[in-house]
Amino acid sequence: MCISCGCGNDEATVDGAVAHQDPAQVHTHADGTTHSHAHDPLHAHGHEHGHELASAPGATRRVRIEQDILAKNNAYAADNRQRLAERGIFALNLVSSPGSGKTALLCKTIALLGGQAVAVIEGDQQTSRDAERIRATGAPAVQINTGRGCHLDAHMVGQAMQTLGLREDSLLMIENVGNLVCPAAFDLGEAHKVVILSVTEGEDKPVKYPDMFRAASLMLLNKIDLLPHLDFDVDAAVAFARRVNPQIKVIRVSAASGVGLDAWLEFLREGLARAAAAKQEMLDSRKRIGARPEAQTQRPLP
Repeated sequence: MCISCGCGNDEATVDGAVAHQDPAQVHTHADGTTHSHAHDPLHAHGHEHGHELASAPGATRRVRIEQDILAKNNAYAADNRQRLAERGIFALNLVSSPGSGKTALLCKTIALLGGQAVAVIEGDQQTSRDAERIRATGAPAVQINTGRGCHLDAHMVGQAMQTLGLREDSLLMIENVGNLVCPAAFDLGEAHKVVILSVTEGEDKPVKYPDMFRAASLMLLNKIDLLPHLDFDVDAAVAFARRVNPQIKVIRVSAASGVGLDAWLEFLREGLARAAAAKQEMLDSRKRIGARPEAQTQRPLP
């Protein structure tokens, strides 16, 4: 649960199986009253609803709890990243507000990748509708229902990875819960966060939600086939994104018309190639380390 906004749930599920959370946490309000949360207070994001100020007695304890829980999430993320690296898997965390077209873009991407092995982890508060859409393409998918939770965390993703049984040298796409705030704080073990901004939204989203666009390596400006029917300033949207993240890469795409998808597929294939090369380098390094003691024992004595 978010320590400030109060979103959360008692239990998340991975394809119907309970994904157990940590025990309840308690935090203190400025008036000295306390209440408990039933799962991880993994982060704060500045909602104004009467929580303690930085100078209040409970503030230090709250910051410590947040740091402890974030450290726990990061440890799970590091484990996920290691497991992915050892198998040469290129993982992306797709983040956006609801209705940006993530699932439609994923379905189109899977179809265009042809024989490339792809698996998908779907995050939603309820239902398995998106996972069912992905499975209809022939790709394996696991649905995580977060209940009242506003984001996926690394522990949930690690459990889903075990359920999927990922193939070597494959692509893992994690479609996060639709939310431009909370998922920005959570490392899931992915290679990149990819933020999807639809032209049906405001072009000022990057400056309204800067943490998400700052955390992303790539922005997909989606549904550009609708531009003739909308009052959306593409140049302003890109400028706002680069104001908060000068390094962000931008690709303009449309799942409906296919515009820009070649560049998106090139990004994916380059990432897959890097992941496979890194895996091979890791294997070669381990072989060298394993052979070193034997080589030393065979060296002639002086």
